Amino acid sequence: MSLRVLPLLIIPFILYNVVVLFSGGTAVDGTPLAASAAADGVLRKVLFTLPMVGGAKWHFSMGDLLILVTMFVLFFELIKSTYTSSSSLLDHGLSMLVFIACLVEFLLVHQAATSVFFFIMIATLIDVVAGFMIGIRTARRDLNIGGHGGD
Repeated sequence: MSLRVLPLLIIPFILYNVVVLFSGGTAVDGTPLAASAAADGVLRKVLFTLPMVGGAKWHFSMGDLLILVTMFVLFFELIKSTYTSSSSLLDHGLSMLVFIACLVEFLLVHQAATSVFFFIMIATLIDVVAGFMIGIRTARRDLNIGGHGGD
């Protein structure tokens, strides 16, 4: 089994869990925060600020970085889904498992009840649906080419 079979969207899923679940949020006075508040605080942590030409300041947060990584990974995952091979079925199946894991975590884990994780989950859903649609479309095209070749 090659690495091409592994769904790339597991990267932002794991990154989110590492950043949020293992950050351990505490308030300013040292008391532990609720799970969702701790997750929200970590995701809102500003990584850098850029002054804009109009005088405003753009704040780039950890949550923004996770969404940016997710979009890039989704792009490459969609490109990967256009290849037809026997391993692509396994890739689509594993992508479905990543989506199910995201859905279960979103519904059951307090730290995953954020907009950032919701967008990661939607990216996995887009990957699953697009992968199967592209696979069906490619198979139909291959079937049509093979069916007209003998005439």
